Amino acid sequence: MLGKGRLSRSVRPQGPQTDLRLAAKGAAILLREQLAPLARFLAEMRARKPAIREQSHNRFIAALERYVPRRVGIAATVLMLGSSVALGVVKGDHLEAVTEFLSDTRNAAANAAGFRIASVTLNGRKQLTQDEILAIGGVNGRSSLLFLDAATVRDKLKANPWIADANVLKLYPDRLQIDVTERTAFALWQQDGRLSVVADDGAVLETYVSRRFTALPLVVGKGADTRAKDFLALLDRYPQVRAVTRAAILVGERRWNLRLKDGLDVRLPENDVGNALAMLSTLDKEDHLFAKDIVAIDMRLSDRLTVRLSEDAARARDDLFKAKDKTDKKKAGAA
Repeated sequence: MLGKGRLSRSVRPQGPQTDLRLAAKGAAILLREQLAPLARFLAEMRARKPAIREQSHNRFIAALERYVPRRVGIAATVLMLGSSVALGVVKGDHLEAVTEFLSDTRNAAANAAGFRIASVTLNGRKQLTQDEILAIGGVNGRSSLLFLDAATVRDKLKANPWIADANVLKLYPDRLQIDVTERTAFALWQQDGRLSVVADDGAVLETYVSRRFTALPLVVGKGADTRAKDFLALLDRYPQVRAVTRAAILVGERRWNLRLKDGLDVRLPENDVGNALAMLSTLDKEDHLFAKDIVAIDMRLSDRLTVRLSEDAARARDDLFKAKDKTDKKKAGAA
């Protein structure tokens, strides 16, 4: 009993839970004591860092350290590395290879999704083969219909001299239609010793003349490729002349000469070419002009026609005149 009539409470022994609480408190105290030096070091560093920035001799750098976010440096480093890689690709001439790789990758994904080109319809082809047209347009076995640029294919086709116009149509999911309008070989054009096959608009179709083009008319000289269509159309009106013409030669980009198959040169005027050809045709029909022993016919002057004899014909003509002179002298002496 305690004083003032109160009963004292009995003292109970401490249980397991009390022991655990005491042990945890003790461990926390020990951990705090062990980590106290580290906490003080970190606090000193945090307190010292602003002071270091403020003491920087370069105000610009100090401002960057104060206001620029920390991750900007990482982003700038990544950007610099990316730029270096891009510069290396360009300088090393690897851009085309990288672009082709990326294109093939996306096309492979599209082909796997069902957009592979399964059939190609080609209309208007005459000179070029289907494989040649597809190769010109950049369409190959890796191309997918999804990523095929029809406008780019059309531009590539039109850049080929044989193709005057082209139309490319994509028919999803796996069909491609190409319509082309080809040029026609019109004449052989010779300039500076080089021979080419040209169309009627002057486009050079081929620089190698195969056997199938040897029968085409021959035009020679600068500018003859673009002016041949009109002149040959005019020459066709006079088949007597056209049949014996070997080549049409444009002189000074102003007027034409004709080289006939037997080597005879006909110098046509700059103007009234039709009338000159008509006169030439008439003279051959009536007097067999082209069969005579002459090497050149000059029609450049509108009021006269001049012919130049071959050396043999000129020599025979001179001998004839000499003989005639002797005969005249003998007659005069006898008189």
